[in-house]
Amino acid sequence: MHIGIDQDTCIGAGQCALTAPEVFTQDDDGYSALRPGREDGGGSALVREAARACPVGAITVSERVGRHPGSRGPGIT
Repeated sequence: MHIGIDQDTCIGAGQCALTAPEVFTQDDDGYSALRPGREDGGGSALVREAARACPVGAITVSERVGRHPGSRGPGIT
């Protein structure tokens, strides 16, 4: 999972930190930040809910793009 925070859009409402405190925190200026080691969401089921709770849509959540299980890597035939 990839979590993005648009720092130019964030207004520091704190809804993300209230919704998923194990993943989000607020920096010294009150803006959203990811907790160290939780950049991938840490398996929290509340990450997407936290993104929806953001009143200005500053948080994006997407699945990481990678090889599909069972696919062959480059150069393997």
